[in-house]
Amino acid sequence: MIRIKLSELLGKNKMTRKALAELVGTRANTIGDLYKENVKRVDLELLNKICNALKCDLTDLLDYHPDKT
Repeated sequence: MIRIKLSELLGKNKMTRKALAELVGTRANTIGDLYKENVKRVDLELLNKICNALKCDLTDLLDYHPDKT
């Protein structure tokens, strides 16, 4: 399972979802879906913009946990 740690990063940076959406040039709903981990696909360009805006690495934003079978 891949987790999106956007909520943690926004809290750490004291930034709102709306402010991030404006910084990266996307809709607030798009950031909200990532924040709530309610996405099946992620645009790599958007991830790049988010990492640039939050000055973080991709590994700070995404976390991988193997599925338990």
